[in-house]
Amino acid sequence: MAENIRCEIYCQKGKSIYGEFSLNSGVYEKDGIRIEITENIGEGVRKGRLSLHIKNTSNTENFNLRAERPVRIYLPLERPKKMTAMYLFNEWWTRPAFIDGFQKIPDRTQILFLQYRDRCACMVPMVGDKFKTYITAGTEKKICLEMTAGLGGISSVEEPLYLLAEAPTLSEAISKAFSCLARYKGIRMRRERRIPEMFRYLGWCSWDAFYRDVSEEGIRQKADELSKKQVPVRWMVIDDGWMSMDKNEELLVDFAPDRKKFPEGFHRMTEDLREKNGIRWFGVWHAMGGSWGGIVPESGLAQKERPYLCETVSGKLVPSPVTGEKFYRDWYELLNREGISFVKVDGQSSAACYFENTLPLCEAVRGMNEALESGASRMDGAVINCMGMAMENILSRPATAISRNSDDFVPDKDGGFAEHLLQNAYNALYHNELYCCDWDMFWTMHPDAEKHALLRAVSGGPVYVSDKPGATDAEILKPLIYTDGELLMMDRSAKPTEDCAFSDPLAEGVLKLHNTAPFGDKRAGGIAAFNLTDRKELLSFTPADIPDLSQADHYQVYDYLGKNAFSLGRNETYESTVEAGGYRWFVILPAGRNGACLGLMDKYAGFTTVEYVRETADTMTAVIRESGRIGWISDREPSKVMINGEHFTEKYTRTGGLYVVEFPE
Repeated sequence: MAENIRCEIYCQKGKSIYGEFSLNSGVYEKDGIRIEITENIGEGVRKGRLSLHIKNTSNTENFNLRAERPVRIYLPLERPKKMTAMYLFNEWWTRPAFIDGFQKIPDRTQILFLQYRDRCACMVPMVGDKFKTYITAGTEKKICLEMTAGLGGISSVEEPLYLLAEAPTLSEAISKAFSCLARYKGIRMRRERRIPEMFRYLGWCSWDAFYRDVSEEGIRQKADELSKKQVPVRWMVIDDGWMSMDKNEELLVDFAPDRKKFPEGFHRMTEDLREKNGIRWFGVWHAMGGSWGGIVPESGLAQKERPYLCETVSGKLVPSPVTGEKFYRDWYELLNREGISFVKVDGQSSAACYFENTLPLCEAVRGMNEALESGASRMDGAVINCMGMAMENILSRPATAISRNSDDFVPDKDGGFAEHLLQNAYNALYHNELYCCDWDMFWTMHPDAEKHALLRAVSGGPVYVSDKPGATDAEILKPLIYTDGELLMMDRSAKPTEDCAFSDPLAEGVLKLHNTAPFGDKRAGGIAAFNLTDRKELLSFTPADIPDLSQADHYQVYDYLGKNAFSLGRNETYESTVEAGGYRWFVILPAGRNGACLGLMDKYAGFTTVEYVRETADTMTAVIRESGRIGWISDREPSKVMINGEHFTEKYTRTGGLYVVEFPE
């Protein structure tokens, strides 16, 4: 970096300092302020760090850092061809902006993907002990970093500033960056986190069915409907509206449920629904602060839990970042006795708002997340983390596995599907490195229900719906699950292919998502393609677009919606079109000697039902977990078909190289 760094320091009472100096060898020192930015390379990653000290006098007024964005740094950086900025569009969620200049970077960008001619890079503004850094609009040749602690009066800063990882592909650069971040923060990568058992099954949430009018009567009514329609929902979450709270102030009054809505609490209801309706697990919603605004200060609950609460300068009473573990533990012990197995915790990135001018931002958020996770040991770590995509939250959870990946599914929002898909797809590029991403609930009776269902099939995360009583379409869910409600869950979050990572799919082209899953002793996968524009668009892909697909010379491809099959070499291109607003799903299987078994044809990821495959020169033997319509692709017509020792040679149908046989339950 030949050009100098420019550093702007904003102090209390309007005082400001501007200085320029070089990286590593330069120091700014004037008027009692000393600033140094250093960069080192470790683990193949460039790491920047800020050292800032303001000299204070002992008995006169000092001008230390202001609370709101007190440090701004303009850092020279090689200009890329294209960039995708993942920015916070509110306190809780990120979405992508596709840009070609540092001047166009949105405010509060917390990850920047860069595409150069010969490589890609992932830049993460860092979360330190007290300060977090954002990227914001810079200049033609410099990127702008802004730091904040949400607390004024600080005179000394020794914090990490940025992390920059480079690699031949974007996915490699992101993985390198987040592996380094996980080690630095002492948290687990996604592969090290345990997905609680209930989230491997189909679920239902009360939110879009009842909103805050949820009650025992409504929950029982919905459970009976699901049983009658033979929809194997195995868990339910009772969302916002169940708690005893001051409705005007949105404050928690008591740990127990609202007795007007749940007259006998939860225990009798949960026991009845387990026995009668096969609902194995029940969860409840709450906000990070108890309720949205915290706890009623004069309540009996506040008096009992006072040692574990913190009163902020804004007057909010919330779980303490230091002692709050006991608050959550006490609450969850009561909920356990009521038959509750897990929690959905909302508003996590609001912690920064709770503690503004009370505690340093990162310190407060880290303390609250660690307190929550320690308390959640009563739930065996079964937590849906939600509204928590600010980087200080993402990097503060030691072990819980599930994290919401986008803003809410909103049933009546115009253009809602396109925005929902956009957020989930691009957020997964980085969020999946640490978490099993939850792509939120949906309605099965909705104009976009089939597209939402396919999206959940490839999401690699929990699948749950929020249909109102009487409004569940069982057929929409069948391609996602086994008959017992277990999901055909893929390996990880679906991610955009590399050629889509820097292009705006709302403006042009087709958004292609890829994922993989076990296929016998190999790894197969698929590409879901969505046209989010208002015109027909070209579609092209190769099997090599899925980097973790098992290596093979040739692949058998099944066009799920077109009901046809064809072969492709690893780097051979398939070309087609997708109508405006349309979508496609292609299953891609490494070919064996005699082709490939598709498993259950009526499931989006039906190949995951293939548990074992053995081939000789003339035979293919497959073990498939469940009965149904079984398919395989081959260039050779079979002379004999046997299922469980029974002849089906005369019962299969053939369309080109695609063979299908029905094996009834």
